[in-house]
Amino acid sequence: MGKLNGRVALITGGASGLGAEDARVLAREGAKVVITDMNVDLGEAVAAEIPGALFLQQDVRDEARWRAVVAETVSRFGRLDTLVNNAGLVRFADIEAMSYEEFRLQVDVMLGGTFLGCRAALPLMSRDGSGSIINMASVAGLKGISAIPAYTAAKAGIIGMTRSIAVHCQEAKNRIRVNAIAPGGIVTPMTAQALAELPADHAGLDQASNHGMGQPSDIANMVLYLASDDGRHITGTTITIDNGETAS
Repeated sequence: MGKLNGRVALITGGASGLGAEDARVLAREGAKVVITDMNVDLGEAVAAEIPGALFLQQDVRDEARWRAVVAETVSRFGRLDTLVNNAGLVRFADIEAMSYEEFRLQVDVMLGGTFLGCRAALPLMSRDGSGSIINMASVAGLKGISAIPAYTAAKAGIIGMTRSIAVHCQEAKNRIRVNAIAPGGIVTPMTAQALAELPADHAGLDQASNHGMGQPSDIANMVLYLASDDGRHITGTTITIDNGETAS
């Protein structure tokens, strides 16, 4: 206990699923947590569970809102040590059926939101001389999945951008580590809704049947590792947590 005492973590998409569990686990280890999400009711409910937590409504596509969220984090807690870019969504449709609007929405939220988050956090972390940015990717960014081309593109982009920003931070010698996590199937409300939309014989259900579904804590424990001093020598990498899905 206490691996993050005195530190402050900002988690996007923190109203449910992976983001909510990240907030709970980081707070349990002593971090002050700021939770952001579009869903005010759920976000405030999660923050109410966690002593001292702050909820802020945020659309991660909004550049001005990013500046405001970071400013409010500093106003309340004085610093920012960990950023978890977790906000996301998924829409099922292959390349021939997906509209450009649906494609842009997913890429803007996940890839664009991660870009804006990293850019907003870096100056503050640089000021304090260290930090850990953790970007939520997916096994979809490592393999081809025909039913989710936009989600796959966004997550692959996050993996590449994570490497680029990590190299930038090493060149700047600012002691900021930047990593990504690529989960396989995890039991979350978003996953449950997505799977419910698929027909029973859809190939997208193979993930759950062949490799099982992980729990949010499986991801949150890795977020904790990367946020803490335990992960001090890890940067520029993507850690896959998928029960062997991408091994074969």
